[in-house]
Amino acid sequence: MGPLLNALVKLQSVENNLRAAKAKLARSRRNVIIKENQLRTLQNSLEAKKEEILLSRIQVDRLELEIKSVDETLSRYRAALNVSKSNKEYAAILTELNTTKADSSKIEIQTLELMKNVDIDQAQCSQIQEQIEKEKSELNEIRRQSEEQAKKFEAEIAQIEQQWQSAAKDVPADALGTFKRVAETYDGEAIAEIEVHDNRSGIYTCGGCFMSLTTETANTLLSRDEIIRCPNCTRILYFRDAGN
Repeated sequence: MGPLLNALVKLQSVENNLRAAKAKLARSRRNVIIKENQLRTLQNSLEAKKEEILLSRIQVDRLELEIKSVDETLSRYRAALNVSKSNKEYAAILTELNTTKADSSKIEIQTLELMKNVDIDQAQCSQIQEQIEKEKSELNEIRRQSEEQAKKFEAEIAQIEQQWQSAAKDVPADALGTFKRVAETYDGEAIAEIEVHDNRSGIYTCGGCFMSLTTETANTLLSRDEIIRCPNCTRILYFRDAGN
């Protein structure tokens, strides 16, 4: 390789290291975000469960008022039985009394079921609260570890960025601009090695997109120290062993 392509290959190596270091920093911070989201989900679940308990208690209060009202009605029916003036009247009041008793029994069962659900929900609230406290403790530890790792990764990134600036000085401005644009397109991978499958037949492919390249493209790159890009993916092409 000539000076230009050699400088670009060296810059690519530093670019790879820089992207890898930034990825490690992002992962360390992402762990905190994941744990925060888990904690937030638990807190939302706890609030939803508390809302269910509140609504159930409101319904229990309403049913208890109904039971009180029904009990008063039953008392009136019992009193009416004692003063009924005929068998027909007695039978009619007794029917109403029994029907009201049945309704009262249904309301009581519904009330007991709601109260049972409240007890279950309260137990679940306690369990969720325990999970929340555990998650908070784990989050604090992850934050501490993340902060320690971040300092290390940030120092590593700063050092590699200096290496990048140093390597970039050996690349002409127009070539550096091309490198940056392609790197942004392919997550840092601006350069692709030409892969030789058969020298005699002249079969070449781009190491980035694996599409075929013409013999003319390969021969031009062998004879010139300039930027030649893959016509398919636009990466900058080079021969690893050329000029060595």
